[in-house]
Amino acid sequence: MISRVKICGITQLQDAQAAIAAGASALGFVFYAPSVRCIAPAKAAEIIAQLPPFITITALFVDENSAVISDVIEIVQPDLLQFHGSESAAFCQQFNRSYIKALRVREGLNLLDAVAEYSSARAILLDTYVKGVPGGTGAAFNWQLIPLEIQSKIILAGGLTPENVASAIAQVKPFAVDVSGGVEARPGIKCLHKITEFMRQVHRVKIAE
Repeated sequence: MISRVKICGITQLQDAQAAIAAGASALGFVFYAPSVRCIAPAKAAEIIAQLPPFITITALFVDENSAVISDVIEIVQPDLLQFHGSESAAFCQQFNRSYIKALRVREGLNLLDAVAEYSSARAILLDTYVKGVPGGTGAAFNWQLIPLEIQSKIILAGGLTPENVASAIAQVKPFAVDVSGGVEARPGIKCLHKITEFMRQVHRVKIAE
């Protein structure tokens, strides 16, 4: 199994290009105003227009109004939608686009039931639960809470860095990993060295397997 990599929170063209050059298979653009990584739809579209083909573009929302989401879809034309709030499966499906549902993992959450609730999702992303923060916390969660039967189907996020991504992949064996803050020079701005090292660590696990 080979883990794919999505680099999220892209705010500038050079970061997107660096991520692609390093081997990322997907990029995430955040459309959530409180986030330091939030980007205007027009700017995101401008960046995407300059990227090569075969890169999956994901638009991230948190409990956003459906009309706003529809406007972003029209402007950005993302391949995938990603929902990080309390959106229901019915809400996520209404846009007739493939979607990822993020679940914030904490003790007591029945992940099997939660995943089953979003059976229409293209994938489930597991992130760290921090009260009042929908994502991008920079904190990892206890990977042992992930049931074995869903490990190969999930996107693992939450506090991943060049220092821990290899052990995360080796332990969880997820379909993909998602990183944002772990490869930044400062909030919203990526670091080429960290991106390159992150990808090197991912590739190292592939070789070891």
